[in-house]
Amino acid sequence: MNKAALVSQMAAHSELTKKDTQAALNSMLNAIEKSLSEGDQVQINGFGTFALSYYPARKGRNPQTGEEIEIEGANKPVFKPAKALKDIL
Repeated sequence: MNKAALVSQMAAHSELTKKDTQAALNSMLNAIEKSLSEGDQVQINGFGTFALSYYPARKGRNPQTGEEIEIEGANKPVFKPAKALKDIL
């Protein structure tokens, strides 16, 4: 399912137009992005938690030259589903 299909399904299950539904979805996604960029986690009861996880620096290898390189550490977004969502699936 892509974003357009999600907007269509959300509009079908609510009394909102597709335009209003897309605005609501974009607003929610922007709020999640902003919270994660500030280092906060976003917990949606019954659905799950969006958070950042730090992956430390490590050594890698350039596949073309075989030269060893240092890969920088980075914060990456992770999603942990809630028990209610796991039970449904």
